[in-house]
Amino acid sequence: MASKAFQLPPARKLIDNPTPAELKQLAAKMPNARQTRYGNLNVQTRVVARSKGSTFLVMDEPDGQNQSIPHSKAVELAKRQDDYIAGAEMVLIDGWIGNHPDFRTRARLYIEAANANIAAMQQQLYYHGNEETAEPELTVVYTPNLTAPGFPDDRLIMVDVEAGVTRVLNSDYFGESKKGGLRMWNRRVFDAGGLALHAGCKMIPTGSGAKIGLIVGLSGTGKTTTTFTRQNNSLPIQDDFVAWMPGGRVYATERGCFAKTFALSKEDEPTIYGAVTRPEAYLENVSQDDEGELDFFDTSYTKNGRGTFTFDSIESAAQIPIEHADFLLILNRNEGVIPAVAKLEGAQAAAYFMLGETKGTSAGGADEAGKFLRVPGTNPFFPLPHNKQGNRFLELLSSHPLEVYLMSTGRVGGPEDDERSKKVRIPHSSAIVKGIAEGTIEWETDPDFGYLVAAAVPGIDDIELLQPKRLYERTGRAAEYAEIVAGLKADRAEFLAKFPSLSEEIVAAVR
Repeated sequence: MASKAFQLPPARKLIDNPTPAELKQLAAKMPNARQTRYGNLNVQTRVVARSKGSTFLVMDEPDGQNQSIPHSKAVELAKRQDDYIAGAEMVLIDGWIGNHPDFRTRARLYIEAANANIAAMQQQLYYHGNEETAEPELTVVYTPNLTAPGFPDDRLIMVDVEAGVTRVLNSDYFGESKKGGLRMWNRRVFDAGGLALHAGCKMIPTGSGAKIGLIVGLSGTGKTTTTFTRQNNSLPIQDDFVAWMPGGRVYATERGCFAKTFALSKEDEPTIYGAVTRPEAYLENVSQDDEGELDFFDTSYTKNGRGTFTFDSIESAAQIPIEHADFLLILNRNEGVIPAVAKLEGAQAAAYFMLGETKGTSAGGADEAGKFLRVPGTNPFFPLPHNKQGNRFLELLSSHPLEVYLMSTGRVGGPEDDERSKKVRIPHSSAIVKGIAEGTIEWETDPDFGYLVAAAVPGIDDIELLQPKRLYERTGRAAEYAEIVAGLKADRAEFLAKFPSLSEEIVAAVR
C-alpha cells in the first residue's frame, strides 16, 4: 500500500511501547478514569461512538460513496497535527493485525499520553512479537485533544488509504483507534484477492467434527453475543474482523475483543461478563456508583458502553489456524417479516450480504440508532466502492462454497410496543446456531422470498419465529404481510441497482 515507511512526527516526549502495567499507571492518572470494585479502569469519554460524519478519505477524485478531502488539504491538516505533537507527550504502541505468518500486517498507534487508556486498549488487541522485523504498514496518529475547526463537531478522522495512515483529531473514543487500523487493513485484504468480513468467528464441536462459523453483522446487532454464546462447548476465535481468502482460508485479526456492555448479564453472557470484570480489562462509559459497582443497564450517559479484554483472559480457540469456514451468518436486527433464520444459496447469499439490512444501534452514533439501515456487507469500514464487496463475495463463494444464512436478532411481527410481535431471544439464536452446526434444521422454500425457512429447529417450539407469515396470518394481518413483502422486494432491487458494477446475477436474486 504505502510507497515508503511513514515517519512519525517528533514529540516533546515519547513513551515507547510501555508495558501493560506502565500503561495502567498512566491511565489511572486520567481525571475521567475511575477504578471499579473489580480493579479495572472505567473511563468516561467525551465522544461516545464512532464519528461517521467526521470521517473523510484522502482522495483527489471523490468516489461517490465516501466523504473525501483532496491531498493538498490533507497535507495542511497533517502539518497542523504534527505541530501540535511537537509540544505533546506521546505514547507509541506497536503490534500486528493478524497473527498468521502468511498474512499479518504491522500496525502502529501514536497517541497522546493524556489518553493512555486508548493506548492500553489497543495494546490488548494487537498481536505482539518480532515487531522490529518489519516497518509498520498501517499507522494511526491520534490527538484526542486537538480540534479540527471547520469539520463536523470540530472533529476529524482523516484516512489516507494509499499511504496507510489515519489521523484522528478531537475524539477520545477508542473505536477510532481500533477501526482506524482495520479500515486500512480492509484494502490490504482486497488487494490480496480476499474480502475483509466484519465478522466474529467461532468453533463449534459436533459429532461429525468441529465446525467453523463466521458471524457477519453491524456493531450492536448481536455479533459478539452470537460469537461468544456457547453451543456444545463452542469457543470464540475472533470477535470483529476476519480475512476471507481464495480457497476458503480465513485469517484472524485481533488477540482480544472490544465488546458492547449494554444489558450485559452474568446469566445470558457469562463469558463476556467475566472478562470485562477482570482487573486487566478496560471499560468505556459504563455506569458506576461511588463504591465502584457497575450497572450495565443504566443508559443515562450512553447505550454504547464498551470493554476490552484479551482472549488470554477467557477460554477461546483464538490460536488455532482456520483452514476454512463451514458456514456464515448474516445478522439482521429487524422487527418485521425477517424470520429467525433463512438459508441462502449462490447469488442470493451475495445479494443479502450486499443489502446488509438491519436496525441501527448506538454503536453507529445517534444518527443511526433505531433507524432502518442498509450497509453493504454490514461493513461501514470498507474504503472502496461497495460493489466490489458483492462481486468479490460471489467469487469467493464460487471458489470454496460455504453455507450462508440470514439470521434475525430482533423481532418478528412488529416493534416492541406491538403486543402481537415476538422477540428472537438469545436462547433462540443459540439453538439455531447449534442446529446449523449439527445439520439438524428442517428446511422448506419460502414462496415469497425464495430462500429456505426452517420448518423445525431443535430447541425452538414457536413456528411463528421461524415463519413470520404465520404470525401475521394468525393476527389478521395477511394483507399487511403481503404489502411489506412487495415493498421490500422492490426496495431491495432498487437499492442493489444503485451499484452499476454489481453483478446482474446478484441484483436479479432479490427480484
